[in-house]
This record gives sequence, C-alpha cells and structure tokens, in this order.
Amino acid sequence: MLTTLVIYCLVGAVAGILAGLLGIGGGLVIVPMLIYAFEKEGVPQEVIMHLALATSMASIMFTSISSFMAHHRRGAVHWEVVRKIVVGILTGTFLGSCFASSLSGNFLKIFFVIFLYFVAAQLLFNKKPKGGRDLPGTAGMFAVGNIIGAVSSFVGIGGGTLSVPFMLWCNIRVHNAIGTSAAIGLPIAVAGTVGYIFGGWKVAALPPYSVGYVYLPALFGIAVASVLTAPLGVKLAHSLPVDKLKRIFALLLLVVATKMLVSVL
Repeated sequence: MLTTLVIYCLVGAVAGILAGLLGIGGGLVIVPMLIYAFEKEGVPQEVIMHLALATSMASIMFTSISSFMAHHRRGAVHWEVVRKIVVGILTGTFLGSCFASSLSGNFLKIFFVIFLYFVAAQLLFNKKPKGGRDLPGTAGMFAVGNIIGAVSSFVGIGGGTLSVPFMLWCNIRVHNAIGTSAAIGLPIAVAGTVGYIFGGWKVAALPPYSVGYVYLPALFGIAVASVLTAPLGVKLAHSLPVDKLKRIFALLLLVVATKMLVSVL
C-alpha cells in the first residue's frame, strides 16, 4: 500500500504541474498511471477504467482550485466566460459521467485512446485556432458547455484540451484562455465526480475504500501532491517555452495511447 500511495503522489505532482503549465487536463496523465497502479493492486478488470476516470475527475477538483487561484492572482481568469458556460458544463458532465458508468471498460479505453491521439496531434503540430468570432450567446454557450463537459467525463479530464481552443477561437488571449480553463475545470470535476459516484454506487466489484467509482486512497495521494505543484506549473507557464514542451508531451501521449491500444486489442 505504501508503494502505491507513493505512486499516487507522483501522479498528482505531475498532474498539478501540467494543469498549471500547459492548461490541459491532468487526467491525460492521471488515467493511464491509475490504470497501471490498479492493475498492480489486482483490481478487477471490469471496473479499472471506470475507477481511473472517476478518481481522475475527483482529483481535478483539488488541482483546479489551486491552479485557477494562482491564475486569478495574475488576472488571467475571464470570469464572464465562466459564468456563461458553467450551466452547460454542469449538465453535460453529470449526464456524461452517468452514461459512461454504464459502458464497458474496453469501450471507454478505446474512446480514451482516440482522444489521446487527437490531443497529441493537436499539440505536436501546434494547431491553434485563429480568433474569428466573439463568444456565442446564452444558447450557444450552453451547447458548448455540454459538449466540453460530456467529452471531459468520458476521458477524466478538466476540459482544457477543448475549452482552451474554443476560447482562442473566440478571440480570448492565450494566458486568459488557460486561466479560464483552469476555473472551468472545477465545475467539470464536481459534476463528473457526483455522476461517477451515482453511477457506481451499487457496483459489487469495487475495491475497499471506494465511494461509487471514486477510489479514496488514490484521490488522497493525487490531491495532496497536485495542490502543491499546480502553482509551480502556473509560474513555469510564464517563463518557459511552452510550445516546445507541448511537443515533447505530445510524443509521450502517442506512446501511452499506442500502448493502451495494443492492450485492448
């Protein structure tokens, strides 16, 4: 147990830095590493992916708070965007996580792998949407929030890989987009966690110390470490060549995605 707790703390440390540095969901790292840790602990295969996604979503509650507060202190959070999108975010994430709870682990793994390839290509080629329009109206923001929330719930992330490009497309500066994405990650994480707890409440194959699909020992280790490292990621984001780091991270995602795909096939 001590070894796995150390692993969970390391996962949290990496996730916290990534959340602040790159503005992308730490779940892209958390989920694969949790799958590895759960397999080593002998968790039944049929619930491993659900546990990883749910625990990742729960951990993002802590990561996003630490991260968006650090961005807020730098004036980088666009609170008007948060206000307009939050209802759609809550609806899409909750319903998405409830639906994901009923799907097979292999389906969720394949969906996650496809998403990893998408994100890796996005980072590797540094494709940033050009600002071409203003933010949509109330109905449009509700729809966008639902899409971002639903996809985020299926891959256990805080939504940054979707919300940041959307905001750039809507003429929001990159640092504001990253900071606002961190703030949006909190309602995504809360709604997703509630949905996965509800969806996994009566599942019999879960390991001890699980609340629904949320595995508390992993959540504790990740939360403690990520809260400490997220402000460091924010600080690094204002001083390091982020674009180059994103390309390196993209190569890592390609390796992880390919390995997961082979394991499913």
